Amino acid sequence: MHTRRLGTALDVSALGFGCMGLSFGFGPATDRADAIAVIRAAVDAGVTFFDTAQVYGPWTNEYVVGEALEPYRGSVVIATKFGWNIDPETGEHRGGVNSQPELIRRSVEGSLRRLRVEAIDLFYQHRVDPAVPMEDVAGTVRDLIAEGKVKHFGLSEAGVANIRRAHAVQPVTALQSEYSLWWREPEAEILPTLESLGIGFVPFSPLGKGFLTGAITEQTEFAPGDFRNTVPRFDPENRKANAAIVDLVARIAANKGVTSAQVALAWLLARKPWIVPIPGTTKLHRLRENVGGADVQLTAEDLAEIEEASSTLVVKGDRYNAASQAMIDR
Repeated sequence: MHTRRLGTALDVSALGFGCMGLSFGFGPATDRADAIAVIRAAVDAGVTFFDTAQVYGPWTNEYVVGEALEPYRGSVVIATKFGWNIDPETGEHRGGVNSQPELIRRSVEGSLRRLRVEAIDLFYQHRVDPAVPMEDVAGTVRDLIAEGKVKHFGLSEAGVANIRRAHAVQPVTALQSEYSLWWREPEAEILPTLESLGIGFVPFSPLGKGFLTGAITEQTEFAPGDFRNTVPRFDPENRKANAAIVDLVARIAANKGVTSAQVALAWLLARKPWIVPIPGTTKLHRLRENVGGADVQLTAEDLAEIEEASSTLVVKGDRYNAASQAMIDR
């Protein structure tokens, strides 16, 4: 797989692997041995960029990622995230966000241990903490970089003002936020800002949390514990209304002899050379399918057709419930 550069110095595979769903967010956790097998299969397929977070569990996902990737240490890039109110000793998630500098310092030690690494390649603030000045957060990560415990600084779901404030203290290597044919808000302000500052972009949910693959219909029932049960965009009526975007992607895919997932990923890769999507999966055949998306070339005509058709579509439903939506930095 070809590589792309995030920021000024972090080279990764054009597609990364989002590890969250292996143990968090989509119902029961994948068997540990199976999760490790999927991650290692991704390495074999050319993926060098893996994404986890302290809150996925908490901690469960970092443990799995650390064990799976220990044999490849030095040849893969692992990103994790801080910023939720998690007790660094017990792992208790106390609710809400917390980016107090002392908690960042304590939590980084746990991530290093769980990931079995000497330095975290990319350390994201998972959500902006309105109670802690961004300059203090960026300054703390800057100090951790100087100490050799972190290599690169990232932000997740941060707005333009906080991106600029952070970047002025410690250069931001990447922003991670949702972006897909199903959620194009970043195009208005985020992408121009990142381009002007030389910051890479890592879209999560590049397949619309599975919706763009065409595998989810209004009749689909999600497992207990699957967070899509709480997402307005996945209400059955909204799924029915949003089927038009799925049909568009499927039509392009059929014309090219590829899958809908591959078109959705190829579209993101065609947007900017510094965009690195991180699709996740628990299944080996889906992994192979996603990796194949990096080889799909959309023509100018394909892109124009997608743009023209999608410009008339209105996606129904918020992408988070009210509580989660309130934590998004604007």
